[in-house]
Amino acid sequence: MTALAAVLVVSSGSVASASGAPPRTTHGPCEYTQTPDEPAARRVPLPPDPRNTPSHGTVRTAVRTNQGPLPLRLDRAKAPCTVQSFVHLARHRFYDRTVCHRLTAYPTLKVLQCGDPTSTGEGGPGYKYKDELPVDLPPAPSDPTGVRRLYGRGLLAMANAGPNTNGSQFFVVYGDSALRPNYTVFGTVGAAGLKTLDKIAAGGIQPTAQDPAPVDGTPVLRTELLSVRPSCLP
Repeated sequence: MTALAAVLVVSSGSVASASGAPPRTTHGPCEYTQTPDEPAARRVPLPPDPRNTPSHGTVRTAVRTNQGPLPLRLDRAKAPCTVQSFVHLARHRFYDRTVCHRLTAYPTLKVLQCGDPTSTGEGGPGYKYKDELPVDLPPAPSDPTGVRRLYGRGLLAMANAGPNTNGSQFFVVYGDSALRPNYTVFGTVGAAGLKTLDKIAAGGIQPTAQDPAPVDGTPVLRTELLSVRPSCLP
């Protein structure tokens, strides 16, 4: 696994239950599917999945952290199923009192990863759903092959464990990053949130016995999402 992949990937396993019964899947266009072998880190039902998934407008989300505000603006047009899931989890207080477990400081990858109640990088909501991959990101200037795209400062995107394995973990980009366009972009971070991210990034990454100056790991400044509260906007 490459260093880039390691930051944004969450663990994944089989979705077959021990009893052999097929996992439950919602019948709408988003097809949220239970992952019995990866139970929810916090108990939460499958999201609603209406036939006409809201695909217009934005959802302003107030995120309080112990390091400062992290306001988010979710874009339904870019990723309706992802926004629907995120709002569902937020309304069920899934994200409250969770710790952002990973900070990266590579020259071409600068993100903070959150959304796992276990703080291990392995926890999720007990379901997965399809990708809504970006098609409008510009090529990353640092990649001469043209394969990677620019995930610019301020973007909000989903972490995953491969195709169509989105759950609850997400990342916010505090510095322009070069990634394959394999991660659903579903919103942006407000100006006050960028200041908070800069503070967290400036604090650095906790050293380990194996690496006294890591560029990937636990933030020195413990970052806890105290509350995540969505409210609809036109």
